[in-house]
Amino acid sequence: MTRAAQRLLAIQSALTNISVSDDQKVDNFILPDGAVMTAKADSVSPTNSIHIDGLIVCEYHLLDRTAQLVISAVGTQFENTASHVPSFQVIEILPSSQVGSPQTSRNDISVKDTWATVYALFTLYHDQEIIPVVLSQEINNSEELRSYLLRSGLGRTAHAPTASKEEIYLHRATFWQGAGTQGYHNRGWLPPSSFSVAPFPLIPSFTRTPIVISGHPLRPPKPQPGETLFRRFCPSIGETLEFTYFDLRSGSNTSEHLDTFHRWHNSERVNKAWGERGSLEKHRAYITEIMNDPGVLPVIMSWNGEPMGYAEITYLKENHVAPYIPGGPGDWDRSLHVLVGEDKFRGTVRTNLWHRALIHYCFLADPRTESVMGEPKADNPSIIKVDFDSAMHIRTIFDFPYKRSALFCVPRYRFFRLDLL
Repeated sequence: MTRAAQRLLAIQSALTNISVSDDQKVDNFILPDGAVMTAKADSVSPTNSIHIDGLIVCEYHLLDRTAQLVISAVGTQFENTASHVPSFQVIEILPSSQVGSPQTSRNDISVKDTWATVYALFTLYHDQEIIPVVLSQEINNSEELRSYLLRSGLGRTAHAPTASKEEIYLHRATFWQGAGTQGYHNRGWLPPSSFSVAPFPLIPSFTRTPIVISGHPLRPPKPQPGETLFRRFCPSIGETLEFTYFDLRSGSNTSEHLDTFHRWHNSERVNKAWGERGSLEKHRAYITEIMNDPGVLPVIMSWNGEPMGYAEITYLKENHVAPYIPGGPGDWDRSLHVLVGEDKFRGTVRTNLWHRALIHYCFLADPRTESVMGEPKADNPSIIKVDFDSAMHIRTIFDFPYKRSALFCVPRYRFFRLDLL
């Protein structure tokens, strides 16, 4: 086994060492649209309920059988003996039995509540790559929900032609890639807006600056100032992480975002890393230039609405990093440049959460983004550890005119295959 493979297995082991106990709960879990969800994984109770805003939207129980999703062994002598492929207990999803529930009369489950149910299951059983489920025939719209799960890519049926097609195998990787959200309902991590409705078409464009000459795809129009780009509740700390497009308030003397950005850059700690200490006007000019660059997205990060950091999400093809990338970047690959401004929001737990969420956002924002990269100083052990903990690897080490950098990269397939979210 290679050292890289050993490193990935170590990361996966560290992140999945929490098993689902008999009383594990999803309690007061805030969904992206603000609804509050509660659920419980109880192997003793015959039936478990999923509540959203105080109402039971559906129920589920564990069946007395297991299922495994065999793929590459199908058609070989190992098809029925693939013991290396994990088997998981099958879960049956049922309609709500709550008296007075608005869904009880029809025994229906809405599409957005079905997505929330999948969210609850992958939160409770986060160490499973696959969750096999069956939809109870008591659900009046079970065929609609089956079609939704399969057509959106949230789930699939057995690969073997002769296997039972009753079970739907929910995929953790496709769930976290946003399957079943855009085009189906408005409950996903990317709030509904013209910026995140669909991938932007491929149209050639070109950038020429003193440090960059590059052909690349035309980039989408920028979001509106102050527009929320991403929102996700982090149950490990019980707070909601939000990314907001920078609001400069053109024509005003200042804005909350600009004041905060200015204060952060005049702190010793941030200035040591970024070297952008200066006046309010200097920082206004800096942000104005970034906002006028089609390839860079300036973002304010916040916990429960309180600003905590700043990020620049950059398309690599037209960035000065591109010549240093072995083989060059992909058309839609992106990089991150980040600072945490508030000392109280520093620390390993929060840092891993926002760092992985930034990568998550990049992959959600465009399905053509195959890799997300970073280029910290090669002698910065703290951020290098953060990159490793987000399943990144070192592609190369190179020298800018002003620093030696380690080029870190995480490909889409690895990020979603591991239990990082």
